[in-house]
Amino acid sequence: MRSLSEQLRAAQEAIDKANALDPTVIVVRGVSSTLALAQGRLAAEWAHRLAPRADDALLLAARAHHLRRWEVQRTSYPEGKAGYLRWRKDQKSRHAHDVAALLGESGYDDGTIARVQALIRRDNLQSDTEAQVVEDAACLVFIETQLATMATRLDRDHLLQVIRKTAGKMSVAGLALAAELPLADVERALLDEALA
Repeated sequence: MRSLSEQLRAAQEAIDKANALDPTVIVVRGVSSTLALAQGRLAAEWAHRLAPRADDALLLAARAHHLRRWEVQRTSYPEGKAGYLRWRKDQKSRHAHDVAALLGESGYDDGTIARVQALIRRDNLQSDTEAQVVEDAACLVFIETQLATMATRLDRDHLLQVIRKTAGKMSVAGLALAAELPLADVERALLDEALA
């Protein structure tokens, strides 16, 4: 793994500091953390696994993909698919907007900031391989950090449908890494069944 520049380290610390304020606390890989902080760090880890030569923009976009997400709850949007999709789109735009100040304070230039914002929004997802890396990382983090909780709230058929929709957004490389997710036996069996 490459050594971190002071600029990258400062930006990561700023993102982590913001995400540490999330009121939701979870335990992931045996460590207690706020949900947003865990998701940001894990997404950056998965992005690095998917793109070992990732530049700062890609690593920062993965880390900030859910920047302060708890501040706008899903329940503030209408029920149903349309409301969910609108909430997700608005959240991506908000995360991209909010990260600009943190990156500017860390010394990043306008071009790098614009690139991080585009990756967070997943602009040109169909043609931008780095945007797909951020999407893959986000999907892997979703499965690792939220599958167990969703399994208690959704019936089995609905849960399998959610997993399949998530997998449908992932690349072949991202799906291959899903086999390495540290899941409990129940969640592993659900994932395997959904992907079979």
